[in-house]
Amino acid sequence: MRMMLSLLALLAAAPALAEPPQVVVDTPVTGSLVQQVLGNDGQVRVLLPQGASAHHHQMRPSDARSLQDAGLLVWTGPELTPWLDRSAASLAGGAAQLRLLEVPGTHLRSYGGDGGHDHDHHHEHEHDHGHDGTDPHAWLDPANAQLWLTAIAEALAEADPGNADLYARNATAAAQRVADLDAELQAQLAPYRDASFVVFHDAYGYFTDHFGLRPAIPVSLGDASTPSAARLAAIRDEIAETGAACAFPEYGSDPKLVQAVIEGSDVRLGKELSPEGGDLTGGNDLYTSIMTQMGLSLAACLTQR
Repeated sequence: MRMMLSLLALLAAAPALAEPPQVVVDTPVTGSLVQQVLGNDGQVRVLLPQGASAHHHQMRPSDARSLQDAGLLVWTGPELTPWLDRSAASLAGGAAQLRLLEVPGTHLRSYGGDGGHDHDHHHEHEHDHGHDGTDPHAWLDPANAQLWLTAIAEALAEADPGNADLYARNATAAAQRVADLDAELQAQLAPYRDASFVVFHDAYGYFTDHFGLRPAIPVSLGDASTPSAARLAAIRDEIAETGAACAFPEYGSDPKLVQAVIEGSDVRLGKELSPEGGDLTGGNDLYTSIMTQMGLSLAACLTQR
């Protein structure tokens, strides 16, 4: 009995482990990175349903409640999710938030760039996700993902200092996994650095920049825009000039547009790409799955040259 009482006294005197903060994120891709840093003791609340458009989602009452209860909001920025901008600016009690596109050192590029423009973290907000301004698909550059994991760990540590060491360890391990994935993709894609290919819209610049591929030929300059007849004719000319080998539809978009520009040519139709992972299972492994699937899909079609 005396031993039992002593044990109970020790347990009572031991400091209670801090509860992880309630973390809300914009998209499943962000959620994947944050969950890896948060670990198994906390749960990330993702506002965007799996498979929904990041650019055109409408907030629900349950989303608003989650935001008001959040200890930390992590989101890409209004360039990707303009529907979150106003709510993020009015978080209850000035709750902490991290905008990933504003993390110092992040490599940013403009839409329609000549292979990438490094603006560090200075950029203007483009709420229409058209073909001007900053391209928000920056997670497709693994170097950005590694940088963001560290920033996420620091933001979590500020909100929950008691678990700061855990977050730092988790971020280091996750960044190493991204580095290993990067090396695998570099080796996989190296044979296709001179290959020309077509994509649905201008969302792949970070990926092609990082892996030394030729800039993809986009059918649509913005995800919500339908290309004109003149645009389609110009794409067909570019396909002929560059000797494009493959064309890739995109998850959630009409494949007929891609099929139309390659009709009558020798260009092969590749597998559907999914830069936001809409057709994949969310969770810790989503980021790895997106990058792996993209590498496999490109290589599978381009290898037939």
